[in-house]
Amino acid sequence: MKILTRMGDGSNVELTRDELRAEFVQGSEAAAAKAKIPALDENEVDWLVDCFAAPTRVWGVERGHEVVMTKDGCVNALNSSRMSSGVVAPVNREVGVRLFESMLGFDSMEVSHNDYSVKPQRFLKALEQLHMELLQETTIFPLLYGFMPNLGLYYRPDGSFENPSDLLQKGDIAGARRTQEEALEACLGDCIEMSDCMVEMGADGIDYDTVASTGDAEFLAVLRCTEHVAKETGLPVEIGMAAEMVLGFHGELEYDGVRLAGLWPHEQLKLCEKAGAAIFGPVVNTNTKKTAPWNLGRALTFIKKCTEIAEIPVHANVGMGVGGVPMFETPAVDAVTRASAAMIEIGRCDGL
Repeated sequence: MKILTRMGDGSNVELTRDELRAEFVQGSEAAAAKAKIPALDENEVDWLVDCFAAPTRVWGVERGHEVVMTKDGCVNALNSSRMSSGVVAPVNREVGVRLFESMLGFDSMEVSHNDYSVKPQRFLKALEQLHMELLQETTIFPLLYGFMPNLGLYYRPDGSFENPSDLLQKGDIAGARRTQEEALEACLGDCIEMSDCMVEMGADGIDYDTVASTGDAEFLAVLRCTEHVAKETGLPVEIGMAAEMVLGFHGELEYDGVRLAGLWPHEQLKLCEKAGAAIFGPVVNTNTKKTAPWNLGRALTFIKKCTEIAEIPVHANVGMGVGGVPMFETPAVDAVTRASAAMIEIGRCDGL
């Protein structure tokens, strides 16, 4: 009997039950070998095979196993263009956030600008504070303020600092490292400024999203900013990562004596805890050339190691192109619901 499932790009693929099992095992073993962590056990693979072999289109968790959700990107899923996975709904941020609360039943929500990076948001901080203030007066659920640190915007041609990619092509490794160190200080200042101004407006937390997208320098900026927010304001901080491994674009940066380059999710988690984060959002990127079961087996192996050692809640990123979900603008509901349920039942996540 053939079982219909998905590839990592969202296209259909049919597998036998034995082939399905092999995909989960191989994906898990790939993660285990990379990060030197245990692979999924036989009972966990059995659960996954039964889940994906079931004929139902939608899959869920057992009653009582529900978890809370945090969200990045504010209401972009509603009012942004289809190029950004939105539906171009004619609603502003205030209306959108209230719909997420009263109609969609979200547990929490994020307030942020459509241009999600901190560098341009900083110039609009008075407007951003106003949005937070208005929504605090009209909603009940927790509201976080969020943005991406996006260190890449601080380099030329978008920013004022030399671009390390250009310097590396010239063989100027020292110069590339120096410009990253200079840019991370500017990024750190902007992150602190935007976080502090949201404290004044009564924000319930801060979400730093897509962290370390440009490598270890960006990760260091966020860890230092988290340390400031946790110690100086007491505001909860959620750190959502950009990938399963921190790229060593600098290569020599450390936090609390730990080198940042090459860290896997469970290692990223421990540094986020040291910095004072309240929620950790690990990411495992989807390989579009592999099947959804292979990708989910790999993602669960990384996430399970996080939840085994975590002292703070773990909210795995489960969405387009991460967490075992196909990389497609509108991922199929069969793949999304199965990945989400597996993150809870097998990955033991506290939230998504």
